[in-house]
Amino acid sequence: MTEETAMLDRTTLAQHIASISELMTANRDHLVKLDQVNGDGDLGISMDDGFRALAAFTAESQEDDLGQLLRQGAKVLNQSAPSSLGTILSFGLMGMAKALKGKTSVEGPEAAAALRAGLENIMAKAESKPGEKTILDALAPGVEAIAAGTPEAVQAAATAAAEGSEATREMRAVHGRAAYSAERSIGILDGGSVVGRLIFEGIAAAARTRD
Repeated sequence: MTEETAMLDRTTLAQHIASISELMTANRDHLVKLDQVNGDGDLGISMDDGFRALAAFTAESQEDDLGQLLRQGAKVLNQSAPSSLGTILSFGLMGMAKALKGKTSVEGPEAAAALRAGLENIMAKAESKPGEKTILDALAPGVEAIAAGTPEAVQAAATAAAEGSEATREMRAVHGRAAYSAERSIGILDGGSVVGRLIFEGIAAAARTRD
């Protein structure tokens, strides 16, 4: 990824969200099936609806302040994806919003720092951490890989998030409905972690398009 493609502004943020939304739509049924094992079965629906609304909002918004744009986007996502994961992801956007308040564009290191701030806000608000069979098991390694700041960091983040998601098969569930039968959750891929993988795949796909 070049110095130019590492920049984040209103336009590139909208491109990232649109790319993520496309993947949520393409994986809607897959996410539903994963969620039917231990959840309500609405994961694919809420993520597709939520990111579709967020993509439309960021594409149409004329707000250049990234902090304000992400803060408003968090509300859109939370309202359009009425689920626990929708709320959790809105925490992430709010954490990023605070880190980017007043900024109209940032380079790679600041964008990576904002992602880390979003991750930390999720962990604080959701009282969760990696290793508990959640979306954090994909998000955390993805954020760490991007923070490396190498030209291949974005693609490496997608790989790290995918590996983190796959690792949830061997974990016991700690949160949500799956925690009531924690032992039976072993061997099952966590749907939330797949959402985390798709987020970083979407970011990587958007980066490749700009290269």
